[in-house]
Amino acid sequence: MSKHSIAMQQNPLMIILGATASGKTRLAVRLAYALGGEIISADSRQLFTGMDIGTGKDIGEYHIKGKAIPYHLIDVRAAGEKYNVNEFKEDFFRVFKGLTSKGVLPILCGGTGMYVHSILQNHEYTAVPVNQKLRDDLVPMDVDVLIDMLAGYPQRLVAHADLSSHKRLIRMIEIAEYLKSNTLEEQKRPLLNPFVVGLVTDREQRRSRIIQRLEARFAAGMIDEVKSLLDMGVSRDMLTFYGLEYKFITAYLFNELEYNALVEHLGIAICQFAKRQMTFFRKMEKDGVQINWFNAEDEPEVLTDKVLEAYLAWLKK
Repeated sequence: MSKHSIAMQQNPLMIILGATASGKTRLAVRLAYALGGEIISADSRQLFTGMDIGTGKDIGEYHIKGKAIPYHLIDVRAAGEKYNVNEFKEDFFRVFKGLTSKGVLPILCGGTGMYVHSILQNHEYTAVPVNQKLRDDLVPMDVDVLIDMLAGYPQRLVAHADLSSHKRLIRMIEIAEYLKSNTLEEQKRPLLNPFVVGLVTDREQRRSRIIQRLEARFAAGMIDEVKSLLDMGVSRDMLTFYGLEYKFITAYLFNELEYNALVEHLGIAICQFAKRQMTFFRKMEKDGVQINWFNAEDEPEVLTDKVLEAYLAWLKK
């Protein structure tokens, strides 16, 4: 099936996205098995070694019916390092080129919406470097002040500015300031032919999945994992940067939270994060990305068959 599928298209790409704990990896593995594909992770934290439980790597899921499904962009950086969207784009297209040259279907899987969106929209501005001094100067300023500052730049530099948050305004000013005296070299990227699968559940089902998964992670030793990262010399600030699980557990290890409060607050925070993920995916749709939504609560075999049927119908169009 895989050779037939790829032969019908140029630069095919399947994308599996959804909120945390929606079953993306399990579905991606089943689809890779059925289509002869390989998985490219679009998770901003699974890149790092030693961060397994807290990021939900679930490496064991990449085996199905006695076969190991190849995966990419997992465990490629050391814990404690930073990684940005532009680096992801470079790594993604390198892997993508290698797979398609062999006639293998790439399956991009993950919940980091910004990573997925950057591939589909190919935003050149992701290459603009961080200007930490400028950021430090802008952080104390109110949104209205930042909007006024942005209005002072040439329109061509800020035409696509996102004014929806304080953080994005700062980034847009950073970009505009950089472009005043620098030019971005246009990157020639392959024109992708994506089939995007979205997994969705209602709020209560999503919450139940998140809490169950969180309990399993605690039982699997997530606290010990964070402690080992601290012992390795990964800073508290960097662990906070890596996300909710690492932020809250670090606070617990520094005796700033009782265990019950840790579990409760972390569960609430992850549910809120999942809601923001879904909001971002809906925004992607408004930006023109066509997402084919499927019910994550379907049985795995049923869900896989539904996605395969939709994918094959899409190929024939």
